Amino acid sequence: MDEIDWRRRLIGIKGSRGVGKTTFLLQYAKENFGPRDRRCLYVNMNNFFFQGQTLFQFASEFARGGGQVLLIDQVFKHTDWSHELRMIHDKCPKLRVVFTGSSVMRLKEENPELNGLVDSYNLRGFSFREYLNLKTGLNFKAYGIREIQNRHERISQEVMAKVDPLEHFRNYLHHGYYPFFLNCSNFSEQLLKTVNMMIEVDILLIKQIDLKYLSKLKKLLYLLSTSGTGAPNVSQLATDMQTSRATVMNYIKYLSDARLLNMVYRQGEEFPKKPSGLYLHNTNLMYAMSTGQVDEQTLMETFFQNALWGRHKVQAGDRSSTFIVDGKQRFRICLEQPRRKNTDVLYTLSNIPEGMNQEIPLWVYGFLY
Repeated sequence: MDEIDWRRRLIGIKGSRGVGKTTFLLQYAKENFGPRDRRCLYVNMNNFFFQGQTLFQFASEFARGGGQVLLIDQVFKHTDWSHELRMIHDKCPKLRVVFTGSSVMRLKEENPELNGLVDSYNLRGFSFREYLNLKTGLNFKAYGIREIQNRHERISQEVMAKVDPLEHFRNYLHHGYYPFFLNCSNFSEQLLKTVNMMIEVDILLIKQIDLKYLSKLKKLLYLLSTSGTGAPNVSQLATDMQTSRATVMNYIKYLSDARLLNMVYRQGEEFPKKPSGLYLHNTNLMYAMSTGQVDEQTLMETFFQNALWGRHKVQAGDRSSTFIVDGKQRFRICLEQPRRKNTDVLYTLSNIPEGMNQEIPLWVYGFLY
């Protein structure tokens, strides 16, 4: 909430299913207006009321009655939603609109009439810091990546003076990214249901893919989740799915937009080229989709790139590094202390509570937001 310019008249909150977009809107209303203040109204596009009335008609009536802030949940489920939002912006000058939508939505690329009018933000799942604060009742602050690199020894000591981070880190990797772990007795089962909804509703509906291709999308996600983190064999995937190479690459992009996958490219390369590496979007997905033991190296690499992707560009590394961040800093994700070190590489270790010099605990990167 602190990152958003609330003075803007049209604000879009994007995020994958399950990260808490509805809760976010309701929390904003509660903190700024209260339950009896009729200047703010929350509506959900699942309501059948909107089958008989346009969004613009509804917003106009709300504004005439003194409404100031309209919170619209799942706006993409309303027909012609981008045009309706443009009409609200142009003809209801005193009304502010905050809407949520799927991460699959391409607000600016696919809706040019909203260009320059809407401020778009991505709502991520819980960071390790947010998870730790919730579980312990403490109030640890976030740090920038440069601050972590320069002060990680001090940061580790400050955290360890109050709590053992490694005691909670493993639980976070298993179930801490999605907020519904707070009130869910069977987290992995609920996460699998959420993944299916991402594919069946978000991708198929927004990308207007025929239902008969649903099984191919699901099969692709399964094949990628069990094939390691290297460059995908697109030709083999196309053969397995009985489709074209171009379709495989488009489906990979859709799964990435839905925050189910993260594509990692080498410097100078980008989509539609084949990525150098593919990861599940976060470690919770790894546990939920695993049919056996989760690979430890892949787990730690997945955590690292997920912790950084929101604000930093993570690219495939070279021989001496796992990743290159923001085009310059090399990182190597290690399960054990390296025997030899390069002076221009930062070594990120998975199972140490605190580090020294070039060796930085992996869990500290969970404090980036």
